[in-house]
Amino acid sequence: MTLPLTFSPEVVEARANGTPIVALESTIITHGMPYPQNLDTARLVEDEIREAGAVPATIAIMDGRIQIGLTETELEVLAQAQDVSKLSRADLAACLAMGGVGATTVAATMICAAMADIKVFATGGIGGVHKGAEETFDISADLRELAHTPVSVIAAGPKAILDLPKTLEVLETLGVPVFAYGQDAFPAFWSRDSGLTAPLRADTAAQIAQSHLMRTRLGLPGGQLVTNPIPLADEIPAATLAPIIAQAQSEADAKGISGKQVTPFLLQRLFELTDGATLTSNIALVRNNARLAAAVAREMIAGTP
Repeated sequence: MTLPLTFSPEVVEARANGTPIVALESTIITHGMPYPQNLDTARLVEDEIREAGAVPATIAIMDGRIQIGLTETELEVLAQAQDVSKLSRADLAACLAMGGVGATTVAATMICAAMADIKVFATGGIGGVHKGAEETFDISADLRELAHTPVSVIAAGPKAILDLPKTLEVLETLGVPVFAYGQDAFPAFWSRDSGLTAPLRADTAAQIAQSHLMRTRLGLPGGQLVTNPIPLADEIPAATLAPIIAQAQSEADAKGISGKQVTPFLLQRLFELTDGATLTSNIALVRNNARLAAAVAREMIAGTP
């Protein structure tokens, strides 16, 4: 069966030449920040990957097709599009079948990247177990996707608004390797140290790539989560953020906000309560993750027989 994949000219050339490719999600463009800042950030992140010796493949659903890599025109159209669906595993196929426009979350990006034989994906932070999940069962599809889909995800850790100990417990139960890059501490998105210890540590891009390739050789399903701490100059310490997150969560509870609306609400309130500091840090950490992902993708090519 032919998959509904459309490759950008840049990605077509990279596939033909054996150039490493890094997948990028599109919800950061459509749901992460306003135009034109979203477009400027998308360009910055793509350029980080190019400068590090790989090719970016921003993934989105447009015209009933999975776009693997966006042209400059497509990037501009997506950055200004209204009413874009935020897609995960559950609604990816429906959006394609109905010819909708959709932005891919971590889970959907992993699925599409695997279809396109892209092994490395750079993002900001992953979803996880929400606080109060013992009552709401609110657990991101990102975690199960990591257990199923063979893509190494480079992120700054789970978003700090989540229940991080429970997120690590679920990842362990699902058999997902979780690395901290260059340190033992498990980072938490805007903060380099969550107060938790990461299950595994990797100090080089080559180690990350070799671990991914070894899992393939062993026939183990799923991918890897590589948590790359935000650069020191750009971090917001966890102790600073904790009371602000608590305030935002309290407001969400009072308003009865739940499901897919929780994360966007909390991120917007944190932006407001920190006078924009969280967004500035977010951009810095995504660029940092893009650089590491490009290095891992290069090592994947070098290490593949």
